[in-house]
Amino acid sequence: MEKLLSNGAGYRTVPERFIFPLEKRPGKEVNLSITLPVINLRGGEVNGVDHDEIVKEIMEAGKAFGFFQVVNHGVAEQVINDMIVVSEDFFKMPMEDKAPYYSEDSSKTNRLLASTMYGKDGTFYWRDCLKLACYPVEEGIHEWPEKPSNLKDVLAKFIVEVRGVAMKLLKLICDGLGLKEDYFEGDLSGGQVLINANYYAPCPDPSLTLGLPPHCDRNLITLLVQGVVSGLQINHKGSWIGIEPIPNAFVVNFGHQLEIISNGVLKSVEHRAVTNSSVSRTSVATFIMPAMDSLIAPAQPLIGENNPPLYKSFLFKDFLSVYYDVAGKREGVLEAYKFQS
Repeated sequence: MEKLLSNGAGYRTVPERFIFPLEKRPGKEVNLSITLPVINLRGGEVNGVDHDEIVKEIMEAGKAFGFFQVVNHGVAEQVINDMIVVSEDFFKMPMEDKAPYYSEDSSKTNRLLASTMYGKDGTFYWRDCLKLACYPVEEGIHEWPEKPSNLKDVLAKFIVEVRGVAMKLLKLICDGLGLKEDYFEGDLSGGQVLINANYYAPCPDPSLTLGLPPHCDRNLITLLVQGVVSGLQINHKGSWIGIEPIPNAFVVNFGHQLEIISNGVLKSVEHRAVTNSSVSRTSVATFIMPAMDSLIAPAQPLIGENNPPLYKSFLFKDFLSVYYDVAGKREGVLEAYKFQS
């Protein structure tokens, strides 16, 4: 519990456990000339010419970046702002109020954690995180924190609306891939909907550590609210590009499962979170997960004589152990599941 950065220790130097080996530090090689595509969803209701144009934009962004931002998506600005504010309020609570939710047991779905260690190198990352299973709401709400007093109401509204945006995006992606629009319904999107409310404290020396390591997401699709402070970077053609926050936007990225199901048409791209020395940063990520027993494989309509499957089939629950063994690294996952040419 004393490891929580949100407890306000106010470090003057970076503690040893957070300092990366030199070759893994963030560096300064960030490409400032490239910006992420921004897609206007026209209020979340897209038909006709608009529909076709949006599908085209999503597919182009997915192939080029594996990431894009969406605006005019139908979720009210108040709903998004309330979620960021209640997350900030949670991390600002006194240590004794956060204590009931803190756990170092990684098998627990609902917990507050500090300074996660990724991989086997013993380095910790500069982040506190509140992880919660959120959907269906009635199945998880009894395990959500009681404080702040409005957290349950805010999260219940937020998660239903954000999941709705994710499902609309998946239908648009189906159109772009030439699949039936309900292809991702059922087991492929029927697992838990998880949120990570992330808190990154001001860091005395951001050159020594990271808030999150380079990784790809394990799930199907992710929607991130960045807040007002930048920190997300994605790997694009071998260099890191920073994603500037846009008010009331979601940053969308594809997880490993979507790359595999699309047979490599869409990409799951490595990304990371950097720290800064002046202000704290709070973000909220929503993860759409397959059911644990769902079979993941390249979609049959995308496979043909001239387009063989690139990936082996597997159960999602078996994938997770491989994913954690390689700490989410893209190449490690591909080596496990890609057919060798």
